[in-house]
Amino acid sequence: KMIPDKAPKKDVLHAAEDLKKEAHISSFETFKELYEKSVESPEEFWGDVAKDFFWKTKHTGQFLDYNFDVTKGKIFVKCMEGATTNICYNILDHNIHERQLGDRVAFYWEGNEPGDEKTVTYRELLEQVCKFANVLKSQGVKKGDRVSIYMPMVIELVVAMLACARIGAVHSIVFAGFSAESLCERIIDSQCSLLITADGFYRGDKLISLKVIADELLFHYCHGFGWSLCVVKRHHAHLVPWNPEVDLCWHTLMEEASNECEPVWCESEDPLFILYTSGSTGKPKGVLHTVSGYMLYTAATFKLVFDYHPDDIYWCTADIGWITGHSYITYGPLANGASSVLFEGLPTYPDVSRMWQIVDKYQVSKFYTAPTAIRLLMKYGTEPVHKCKRTSLKILGTVGEPINPEAWQWFYSVVGDKRCPVVDTFWQTETGGHVLTPLPAATPLKPGSATFPFFGVVPAILNESGEELEGPSEGYLVFKQPWPGVMRTVYGNHERFEATYFKKFPGYYVTGDGCRRDKDGYYWITGRIDDMLNVSGHLLSTAEVESALVEHQAVAEAAVVGTPHPVKGESLYCFVTLADGISYTAALEAELRQQVRERIGAIATPDYIQNAPGLPKTRSGKIMRRVLRKIASNQRDMGDVSTLADSTVLEQLFENRCGTAM
Repeated sequence: KMIPDKAPKKDVLHAAEDLKKEAHISSFETFKELYEKSVESPEEFWGDVAKDFFWKTKHTGQFLDYNFDVTKGKIFVKCMEGATTNICYNILDHNIHERQLGDRVAFYWEGNEPGDEKTVTYRELLEQVCKFANVLKSQGVKKGDRVSIYMPMVIELVVAMLACARIGAVHSIVFAGFSAESLCERIIDSQCSLLITADGFYRGDKLISLKVIADELLFHYCHGFGWSLCVVKRHHAHLVPWNPEVDLCWHTLMEEASNECEPVWCESEDPLFILYTSGSTGKPKGVLHTVSGYMLYTAATFKLVFDYHPDDIYWCTADIGWITGHSYITYGPLANGASSVLFEGLPTYPDVSRMWQIVDKYQVSKFYTAPTAIRLLMKYGTEPVHKCKRTSLKILGTVGEPINPEAWQWFYSVVGDKRCPVVDTFWQTETGGHVLTPLPAATPLKPGSATFPFFGVVPAILNESGEELEGPSEGYLVFKQPWPGVMRTVYGNHERFEATYFKKFPGYYVTGDGCRRDKDGYYWITGRIDDMLNVSGHLLSTAEVESALVEHQAVAEAAVVGTPHPVKGESLYCFVTLADGISYTAALEAELRQQVRERIGAIATPDYIQNAPGLPKTRSGKIMRRVLRKIASNQRDMGDVSTLADSTVLEQLFENRCGTAM
């Protein structure tokens, strides 16, 4: 039984009555009934979702067919096999012709600089997509070919990915912060024939010259690799070196292209995109998603988790270079005919009120961001938030990592004025969409908990021996059966797919995350399994210790790793970044140690606490704990740190290392 019979009434936050009145799912009882239907009769549940879309041919056979057990043969998932459709047709043509949404704004684009803005309607977006689909065809791109996209957060990025989908080509988007070497690795692995990029863009006041990086890639890493480079000219085209042998100008090609392009009808299980995610071996994994299941799942999760209604203005602050941007900027919102904000800039540029200014400017009602951004903005206090009204906000969401309760409360109280539910969504590149998440009007909220599974998702918690744990427990988070949007394979390496996700516990999809289930049945993500520590036989979650440290008003951010200990096996090594204006002292260190001891217990008392003016983070804002473990044990062999946003913090952290345990 995945969902308790009744939700708790105490120590939880309930949605306001006016939100419940208009909600798609307005009570816990309705959620429970629908959840049981989604698990026991997936064909009926997802068949209802599928009715909202156009199918050139209907599916034949089982709606959802799969094998999750490596001991019984090859792992596979198939959804709506035999059906043919086109995801681009469904989110553009179908919305325009069947739902009469041609004049609705698809995107309010907000540039890096305030005042740099534009709006694009569904009809205008379709016209651009058709033009670029014809450009792709003129370059010899056809169904099944891979196209690499390396672009900033501009409308052309959405146009490029949807143009690929329209002709059945497979897009592989690489975040525009990656190095030439990282880009090359992804291009070669997916055997892309075309790279789409821009001359450059500004992130805050820093110029990122994408074309120069692409040229470096061509000459130093992928020399002799036969391909073309299509360039969107933006800020500083006159400064960009141009090679007429391989370089193509987006704007010139678009001027000459027809604005009509028939969609290519694709099988349900045809590939839609590849997106690379980091692997434990260091070599990125090309996560492959397919057409129909991904479309159904992103559409349903977007509609229900954000309780989307036609008058909403939605804003997800992620970059389309990550899965959050794929599912919840492009495919999910467009599948529902939503109007979204597409933001190119930074939350602190030109000042720390920028996010809330944008909320007021576009009257954003549903706002989705990362705990990293929330904690960053918390450092500046409430005044920058309170300068803006934010009265349009109805629902807040977080994504990317478990949110510590303090950041949750700040988001809920300061940003949402205690009237907007916070949907804390747990999912992965591999899952395609939300798998553990509250539904804003139906789920009573516990700050820091991802609450319950989404429809069709069946979680379990296993111990080290692979036994399912019942009731309140902590261990490995796994899933027992697929949902339509789950990944199908690692591109070009199905063996790695099976080894990574299905071999440890046959019969289950293994997330790689630890999880705790409390007495009320709520799920709490405790962090990656390799971010769990075994101290004297006690399993401790790094996220739990980090939350205890961040509760102290002097601490802006904390990261905790394990380091070998001769008696305990592992000891706790904590890195803390202090709030502006606070000095690091022995007295403060003692307070922090005592706070963790009081919050979790004596076993969790930190052995080492290090002052860390900055933490090593990827360009997407994730803390690189692998690097912190090296620093804690004084190992200077860092491995691949090409995804670090700022490598200068490493030397500072080595200099500040703690010498002896306390």
